[in-house]
Amino acid sequence: MENSPYAQSPGSMPPSSPPPAAPPTMGGETSGGEEKKVGAPKILEDLHIDELLHIVVDRNCSDLHICVDSEPVIREDGKLKRLNYEKFTPPQSQRMMYEIISDDHITKFEQTKELDFSYALPNPVHMREQGKGPVRARFRVNLYRDRGSVAAAFRLISSRIPTVEELNLPPLLKTLSEKPRGLILVTGPTGSGKSTSLAAMINHLNINYSHHIITIEDPIEYLHTHKSSVINQRELGGDTLSFSNALRASLREDPDILLVGEMRDRETIQLAITAAETGHLVFATLHTNNAAESIDRIIDVFPPGQQEQIRVQLANNIIAIISQQLLPRASGPGRIPTNEIMVATPAVRNLIRENKTHQIPSMIQTGAAHGMMSMDQCLRDQYMKGLITLEEAMTRCMNVEELKKMISLGAPGGQGGSAAPGAPKR
Repeated sequence: MENSPYAQSPGSMPPSSPPPAAPPTMGGETSGGEEKKVGAPKILEDLHIDELLHIVVDRNCSDLHICVDSEPVIREDGKLKRLNYEKFTPPQSQRMMYEIISDDHITKFEQTKELDFSYALPNPVHMREQGKGPVRARFRVNLYRDRGSVAAAFRLISSRIPTVEELNLPPLLKTLSEKPRGLILVTGPTGSGKSTSLAAMINHLNINYSHHIITIEDPIEYLHTHKSSVINQRELGGDTLSFSNALRASLREDPDILLVGEMRDRETIQLAITAAETGHLVFATLHTNNAAESIDRIIDVFPPGQQEQIRVQLANNIIAIISQQLLPRASGPGRIPTNEIMVATPAVRNLIRENKTHQIPSMIQTGAAHGMMSMDQCLRDQYMKGLITLEEAMTRCMNVEELKKMISLGAPGGQGGSAAPGAPKR
């Protein structure tokens, strides 16, 4: 399951403690092709990864990238920036990564050429002495091979689970998460905040309802505690061998709610649909861009002889498909989510059964009474509120002309989008 940098955005949620000021020795960075240097590049020899990760936390970034022949690269407010360090050599990148993983993980990585794990960044001694606790932040890490060398991507995981309101997500997500049974999909590209949105929905249930919740993740990102519900989190590798194994076993563990970090293969998809069919509420993610594409992706995984059966099962059990992307805020740091929401009304279920998924976008556009919203409608609303720029909305929309028309109709007096209330002046 994938974490979102927008959970770290100032204004989206209050940090658990004010981040310390960025150290002046951090150096410059490259952004937009222009490099700004502050002194000579810092030396990587004997550098521990923690120094770079503290920079990520200090600057409220979402990601850190380590790769050979490049300086360390951070993602700040959605943009990549190079830190003022030397470029990594193959021995340096390997040493730095092997220092933080176990011998078993090293063996697995050298066999499979990639490794997912989580890493806890320890607090400096002076912060621990101030009662800050042993861990400053947690990261999801993917270790991989790049032209024969070791490379890695670190994703910062918020220590606090944000609420739906703090993330600027539609309130409907809380209502959907309260359904007694069925399948809810959260979809979008990598880095679109799927796992953060799911964590907020699960946390809402954990606080307000008495359920047994089981999550299956690779790796565990947000750490949930037992509140009104009992919540068990299982991690691939440490707690189970595969999503499908854990999902099959979970049906014998008295669950009310299941969360599947990612539906990667046919067996996992089949088991998730079966779990929803047998009376459980199932949350899952897919790397798809919209509702229609998500349905087609699920059905196309199966051989032709099974597709009709899966289509009927999916139509009967789907509750909603929430597609998400993140856009830079119009003013200030951070990012804003935009969502397409498909709610499974009887008409939508019929379209799925009859293999008419190409008609679903039209159904979403006209389904506002059921809480549905197209991506372009959401972009229009976020622009009209002044949260995103017109340029960004046009870049991310599905239909430029349709979005222009919606903005024009939504402006005072029906005149052009430039006069939109609260919209940033260009």
